[in-house]
Amino acid sequence: MPDRFTEAPISQLIGFHVLPASEDDKQIGRAIVELKIDNRLNNPMGRVHGGVIAALADAAMGIAFGRTLDQNQDFSTIDLHIHFMRPVRGELLTATGTMTQRGLRIGYVTCQIVDDRGKIVASGSCSCTVLDKM
Repeated sequence: MPDRFTEAPISQLIGFHVLPASEDDKQIGRAIVELKIDNRLNNPMGRVHGGVIAALADAAMGIAFGRTLDQNQDFSTIDLHIHFMRPVRGELLTATGTMTQRGLRIGYVTCQIVDDRGKIVASGSCSCTVLDKM
């Protein structure tokens, strides 16, 4: 059954596919998000735009963090860092977001994005804060 972070409008717009969460994923804060590449996502040089890669990392990390929340909690990203390792020309990107540390209000999450050859194309990290639902 999908969690509330799986079907975000931005995921549908860009084309992110969020893999189903196991109970282990929910407990430790992990999410895997895939993106099939097509030329709509390219920059003028014919490679995937960096903003798309950053959005993919942000989605994977946000979903990973979000899966650890109670139903009466939301969150917001405090900061986001992306490191681009190589240009993307393949057909599929896979982002794995994993919570590294979680306190009562703040969490630190990391992400690794690989192409369809298993090569790391980017890594990222972010901090998130827990918000009470209104």
